[in-house]
Amino acid sequence: MQTRRHFIQTSAALAAATAGLAPFSALAQALEQVKILYGFPAGSSGDICARRVGDKLGGTAYAKNNAIVDTKAGAGGRIALEGLKMAAADGSVLAMTPFSCMSLYPHIYKKLAYDPFKDFVPVGTASAMHHGLAVGPLVPGSVRNVQDFLAWAKANPKDASYGSPAAGSTPHFIGALLGMNNNVELKHVPYRGSVPGVTDVVGGQLAAMVTPHGDFIPNHKAGKLRILATSGKQRSPFVPEVPTFAEQGFADLTVEEWFGFYAPAKTPAAVIAAANTAINLAIKDKSVIDSLTVVGLIPFGGSAEDMARSQKLEFDRWGPLIKKIGFTAES
Repeated sequence: MQTRRHFIQTSAALAAATAGLAPFSALAQALEQVKILYGFPAGSSGDICARRVGDKLGGTAYAKNNAIVDTKAGAGGRIALEGLKMAAADGSVLAMTPFSCMSLYPHIYKKLAYDPFKDFVPVGTASAMHHGLAVGPLVPGSVRNVQDFLAWAKANPKDASYGSPAAGSTPHFIGALLGMNNNVELKHVPYRGSVPGVTDVVGGQLAAMVTPHGDFIPNHKAGKLRILATSGKQRSPFVPEVPTFAEQGFADLTVEEWFGFYAPAKTPAAVIAAANTAINLAIKDKSVIDSLTVVGLIPFGGSAEDMARSQKLEFDRWGPLIKKIGFTAES
């Protein structure tokens, strides 16, 4: 019932978010075709989100046909954003990306080929995700929470490691802060995406993993690994039995990452308004909501202005934290 109630509340929030948006009539004519660039592997949760939303953009005053998703995987999502920077500023090309590419990367890469605040304009947020800390058979079954894991890691330094989907990702920094703030050395093992890391945790080659918690859920429910904590402000509707980091005394690890759509800078305001309305309507569709829940994503929505404010807040939050961790792309 908690999951159902959550999505009823989400639908109400989306309805409120779209109530004051600019009408489609702001556009003189719908675009023939829209392309969505996505900078991570096909089949990932974000890819599914981009495709399901894109499927609902056709037949609106924003676009005549369903959007085409063009996967530009590589370089931690930067290739897709570099492509967006070069695209025509007419709304025909969007990119969907997690906020880390916009808010964290400027603190990590000395030479970033795009300026998140000058080269792009926010369009709208599609979904939110919580990250999770999970352990596998390498860690004794007696370890049931975060404090237990830290105590085990301190007593077993050779095995005290955690994986993340990429160096410089939000999950990487959640694990780094967990160890640093509690005087426990946790060796970081970066992977190319979540799947190989989760496989190693389940197989007992890696002690723990921090990644979007949706990637853990099937193995968690099957008893092959244990999710010890999730990073949201509230418990995940998908694994409500798992307490948050904050509930366990680690409020500094509260992180709710989002996937958002961007357009090239100088895209007309009327186009942004029409695209935002179309995206918000898409993520209210039951079939889209159902597809997102399967991969642990929470429908979000809201205005372009809300997304811009969130991007800046996350940029300001993570700057000093990344400096404290001491990580750069060259380190």
